[in-house]
Amino acid sequence: MDKEFEDKHKNLEMWFPVKERKHNISTNKIPKITDGEIWWVAVGENVGVEINGKSKYFSRPVLIYKKLTHLGFLGIPLSTQKHDGAWYVGFRFQEKDICAVLSQARTFSTARLYSRLGQIAEDDMQKVKKGFRRLYF
Repeated sequence: MDKEFEDKHKNLEMWFPVKERKHNISTNKIPKITDGEIWWVAVGENVGVEINGKSKYFSRPVLIYKKLTHLGFLGIPLSTQKHDGAWYVGFRFQEKDICAVLSQARTFSTARLYSRLGQIAEDDMQKVKKGFRRLYF
């Protein structure tokens, strides 16, 4: 068995208990969200090119692109690594260079939320929306 496979298998074993806790969260403990907020989200340990979470919570910052219901939203994972290309939009947030990874946009359950980091600036949100429309429409 190769090392990469073993590491992925170990990460999946560690992710499952976190996922189970998030799956069983009571709906009355789910926070309210607003478009343009950035939250730590339990993204998880995923497959292939899908973006993974980090730390023991398998989380990463995610932009609330569009609230769909009180239980779900369209989110865009964020990265502090610099990237170029049509599927990335860079902006500043809390004195850091951040990159919205448009190619990883997906629907998330609000049960995956951990903590609110803040609100993106309106002009940066417009840049993300423009990039999203350019990539997907």
